[in-house]
Amino acid sequence: MVAEELMRTGDAALVGSYRTAEKFPLVCGPYRVPFLLNLPGCGQRVRGELYAVSFRGLARMDELEGTTRGHYERLPIQLEPQPHDIHHVDGDGDDDSVNVTRAEAYYAHRSYAMDLWRKNEKKGLSAYTERETRGYVKRKDRPQHLSFLDHIRIFLSD
Repeated sequence: MVAEELMRTGDAALVGSYRTAEKFPLVCGPYRVPFLLNLPGCGQRVRGELYAVSFRGLARMDELEGTTRGHYERLPIQLEPQPHDIHHVDGDGDDDSVNVTRAEAYYAHRSYAMDLWRKNEKKGLSAYTERETRGYVKRKDRPQHLSFLDHIRIFLSD
């Protein structure tokens, strides 16, 4: 996993468990790859991990996420520390926490984000958990003769 590789090289450190301050759609696309969609107010408050990443690590992440090739966009997001109340499993817990952290997230590129949202019947996840990873296909195990965007187009056309 990229996070572990970046931590091993000293280019990332885990800050903690956080959730989005507002609702965003998190959906699965082709090969069960997770996509955060920049559609604030839709979906659920998404849970995940926040990392502090060096400039070198960020450059590596941008390359991996294809920010210059129209795969993903790195954009601002506001996060809150994840509450320790495990009863809020739906991701909609609305405590009055004002401890907001500004960060950046990788969102599905705007050229296909709305189509992904429709393909998922406008239903999002609150987290990319072990359950959602069932069926995930690693990059090396996907058809290599197709580009990332080809995979997206095929997935959306099915």
